Amino acid sequence: MLSHIVAHSEQVCRVALCLSSHLSARGIRMNHELIQAAAMLHDITKTRSFKTKENHAETGAKYLSEKGFPEVGHIVAQHVRLDSYFASQVPMEAEIVNYADKRVLHDKIESLTARMGYILEKYGGNSKHNHQIIRLWEKSKTLEARLFAYVPFLPDQLKQMVEVNPPIDEV
Repeated sequence: MLSHIVAHSEQVCRVALCLSSHLSARGIRMNHELIQAAAMLHDITKTRSFKTKENHAETGAKYLSEKGFPEVGHIVAQHVRLDSYFASQVPMEAEIVNYADKRVLHDKIESLTARMGYILEKYGGNSKHNHQIIRLWEKSKTLEARLFAYVPFLPDQLKQMVEVNPPIDEV
């Protein structure tokens, strides 16, 4: 992985663990080790996808499953688009990693609007892609509302909350 992708993954992991810690404090069962692994590895095949143009969510999931980590692979497969939105009463690990990735632009925590605007600018370009990205943006806004209904802070306070969260290696 390129160093900037590693830095992005580390920040996604911090965001995901911050959210999952607060969800756990509210009595929602979270597998923190699974979240940590999936967040750190969500872009595992992104570097090679620059050349191959492959879907890095799919190839990352396949790679991890073949290495004996199908649960991690299942979440990695969903870091761009969830298989199903709100499949359970409470947030699940895949939702946490998916949302955390949507909030990290490069290695900085940004608003959902800023991040999705970047995605639209970088990956849009034709009406079909633009439409898909805008649909994803709407679903991500709904996911954000769902997650923040359970935590004691607002989305615009996430960066501040992550800064007081323990480092990745202390979880």
